[in-house]
Amino acid sequence: MRLVLATRSGHKLHELRAILRGVPDLQLVDLNDVGIPETPAEDEIEVYETFEENAVAKARYFHERSGLATVADDSGLVVDALGGAPGVRSKRFAPISGELSGEERDQENLEHLLRELANVELAERTARYVCVAALIDQDGGTPRTFVGTAEGLILGNGRGRGGFGYDPVFYDRASGNTFAQLTPDEKNAISHRGAAFRALAGHLSGSDSASP
Repeated sequence: MRLVLATRSGHKLHELRAILRGVPDLQLVDLNDVGIPETPAEDEIEVYETFEENAVAKARYFHERSGLATVADDSGLVVDALGGAPGVRSKRFAPISGELSGEERDQENLEHLLRELANVELAERTARYVCVAALIDQDGGTPRTFVGTAEGLILGNGRGRGGFGYDPVFYDRASGNTFAQLTPDEKNAISHRGAAFRALAGHLSGSDSASP
């Protein structure tokens, strides 16, 4: 089975390949592998108010263009003290003018988050990462969704050099580290994306834990 990983993020592709590598008889391909060039239209896919709607919309978009089984995810950071923000707008949280690279945008978003939480005590900075993965089989039809979450706190300063996005300030109390301080395998074992895509892997391997 060929499965398209529908993301333009190199960081995310690396994580997904690591999480799904144990699924037997599965060939993982990315958007470049199947010849789908990036276009401005992709910026208009994730316009919905829930992670699930955005993930399904993205999976449908790239399934229609590839003709192959496709998985896409939408994920983000939900901060209780900010009423659930940035949520589905995690990648577009900071007010930014002009074009920025992925890493530059990540840094702007992180700094904006810390400004928004500047007057909030650490104990009140509870947050969670959420990931919804949506799978559309090669023949199309009803998508299947898989959900993962990871609970944590938002620190006032970044720690660690790994991960991406908000990982340097997302503190996992069980390990005593931020996601950016964990090795890739350690992060995948406890992360929201790891949980969602392990559920997908179980489904692909014959153990179904999907939502209808």
